[in-house]
Amino acid sequence: MTGTPPPAAEPTSASAPRRTPLTSVHEQLGATLTDFAGWLMPLRYGSETAEHKAVRTAAGIFDLSHMGEVAVSGPAAAETLDYALTGALSGLQPGRARYTMICAPDGGVMDDLIVYRLGDAEYLIVANAANTAVVAEALTERAAGRDVTVRDRTDRYALIAVQGPRAAAILAPMTSAELDALKYYTSYPALLAGRQVLLARTGYTGEDGFEIFAAPDDAVDLWAAISAAGGDYGLQPAGLAARDTLRLEAGMPLYGHELSRDVTPFDAGLGRVVRFDKPADFVGRAALAERAAAAPQRQLVGLVSGSRRVPRQGYDVLRSGTTCGTVTSGAPSPTLGVPIAMAYVRPEAGTAAADMAVDVRGNVEPARLVELPFYRRA
Repeated sequence: MTGTPPPAAEPTSASAPRRTPLTSVHEQLGATLTDFAGWLMPLRYGSETAEHKAVRTAAGIFDLSHMGEVAVSGPAAAETLDYALTGALSGLQPGRARYTMICAPDGGVMDDLIVYRLGDAEYLIVANAANTAVVAEALTERAAGRDVTVRDRTDRYALIAVQGPRAAAILAPMTSAELDALKYYTSYPALLAGRQVLLARTGYTGEDGFEIFAAPDDAVDLWAAISAAGGDYGLQPAGLAARDTLRLEAGMPLYGHELSRDVTPFDAGLGRVVRFDKPADFVGRAALAERAAAAPQRQLVGLVSGSRRVPRQGYDVLRSGTTCGTVTSGAPSPTLGVPIAMAYVRPEAGTAAADMAVDVRGNVEPARLVELPFYRRA
């Protein structure tokens, strides 16, 4: 997901955001709606803290239909993605998914992606909402001259996520899929509440859960069926605000915060997604190899505030009174009960015990370094 949700605002007629297939449902539920990456999305339905805690203890249901879906198909689909992305997608088995990135020639991250291999010559790529057009254009350019077709299929999908420790129990009676056999980062064509869907065991909350790719016309009925089935399990609708604090606790990067064109995967501690061992060349390989061999320029770290003031994106991080880095994401942690943040700092600041602090609007607030993630499910 791209960026922190902005404050809620009424859409204007001059620049009305796009509605998802579920916008009417959110309106009926009384959600606070906001323009997010050009889409009218639910920020919260009531208490974002309650929504966050429901996902950690029971389950939450999210509308993710603003995310982009790009289909790549044809005999050369696998080799095209090996060239276009940092991962080795030709080695991905049908039915499996992989987290990867698309980088510029200089190694900067253009977007982070989930790639689902649906068949031998068919892939579905999920991009961040604000980057869908960029990803589709870059893939089209990198596919030139190959026997492959790249199509933006965002309008053909509604995407619903059910996340939390009770997600499987809620969905199991509703689907033809054997959920016990559906491993993490796999997908399975299935019937769910009588509708044909692609059911994936993926998510962005740090909890077990599922993402459901469905036809837009089926979205309202699926949401209603899942909500009814989850009533006895504590299922709650959850908005963008809870999704952001959940991923922050789980130490998951957010494009526009921890990831950008000015950041390489190695800066973000995600060098594992760059597969130098694949036989084919790929865009950005030379720059990324140079970056991998060089001394690190910055390190992504976790910070726990020693006060109630929240470190926000762009705030300076101090080590022994001297600026050593910048906060990329920060929020109160409903699970830990204290403000937390991720930040890029100079390597020496992230490896040695020191007097750390954050400049919060002119107030120097103490903080301590912690290993990421802040939260890890049992």
